[in-house]
Amino acid sequence: MGSDPLTRSYKPFFRHFLDADPDRLHFAAHSHHYWPDVSFQAQQQAWLDAARLADGKWETIFEEVLPRARGHIARILGLADPTTIAFAVNTHELVTRIFSCFPDSRQVRVLTTGSEFHSFSRQSRRWEESGRIDCTRIETAPFETFEARFLEAARSGRFDLVYLSQVFFDSGFVCQRLEELARATPDATWIVIDGYHGFMALPTDLHGIESRCFYLAGGYKYAMSGEGICFLHCPPAYGDRPSNTGWVASFGALEKGIGPDDVPYATDGFRFFGATFDPSGAYRFGAVMDLLVREGVTVDAIHGKVEGLQRRFLDRLPTGIDGLSPACLIPAINSPGPRGHFLTFESEHAEEVYRRFRRVGVVTDYRGDRLRLGFALYHDESDVDELCRRIDRIASGTR
Repeated sequence: MGSDPLTRSYKPFFRHFLDADPDRLHFAAHSHHYWPDVSFQAQQQAWLDAARLADGKWETIFEEVLPRARGHIARILGLADPTTIAFAVNTHELVTRIFSCFPDSRQVRVLTTGSEFHSFSRQSRRWEESGRIDCTRIETAPFETFEARFLEAARSGRFDLVYLSQVFFDSGFVCQRLEELARATPDATWIVIDGYHGFMALPTDLHGIESRCFYLAGGYKYAMSGEGICFLHCPPAYGDRPSNTGWVASFGALEKGIGPDDVPYATDGFRFFGATFDPSGAYRFGAVMDLLVREGVTVDAIHGKVEGLQRRFLDRLPTGIDGLSPACLIPAINSPGPRGHFLTFESEHAEEVYRRFRRVGVVTDYRGDRLRLGFALYHDESDVDELCRRIDRIASGTR
């Protein structure tokens, strides 16, 4: 397979997904990333543990499976303490639990952006509708001034909570000034970073801001682990008693009994847990992360490989399809700094191009007037070249 991580083919790790439909070119890794084969064995192990241990499986889950997953997350993000991490089946559950920490007696003043994913944007708009929050949204465009505009608003001290994405789902624009945001925002203001499009895609070190910022992400995209395994890093000084709470939030105190007026909470990340959950996602996540460690595959290597594939695609992109050209790329092709692991083309023809792609076996997706092509560890240069050949066929009208 070769020793250079930038040119090495990782296809042998993904045979189940690749062999299921050999003609499919899946360039939607930002939407549904393929899972390595080890996740299949891990899924089976979760079932076998349940059969072997029955009720006793929870001891294995809480003492082995979750600590292993926490350890990998802490290592990848540069966190000093893995126990600050809570798990949930989706990020929406974690978002609602964060907001449940604020009293119902007044509106929560929120600073966010106009480009947040639906799990937050839909809920925040509904909360606005009901009067639960007062929300200020900063538009991400123009990208050149976004971070300065957002920082200016955050340092004003007018907000209870700041919420923004590390990588925006509708463009791939990367917010690089997170440490500056943490320093500029008053300590009384909570900061929540949605890292779903950043975790396991961009090298991310939270060491300098772990005491100030919540960070949430999950396994469905670049962590390659599928649904049901999302997580939240919980800074110790924020949110000691979420009112949206389940029995796991007091894990460790159950056997002591709980009095009628006593609602105890764990002091670490367990305080943000909910209730009974399907643990199979944690099995899959641990197995995938173990694989990457064994193979010496770092986030830096993954990011470098994807950047190379993106450059190859843009260098070879055929002409002749309206809306699919470097001139339509956002952020602009000459924009400084990194972008996420998908390329976003802005065009009124986005849906049409998406459907033409599907007819030749190319999977992408679109959001409104934006077509997104996602690149991943299971791609190599031959996939990019085949993608360009199929685009050329579309442009020339052949099949």
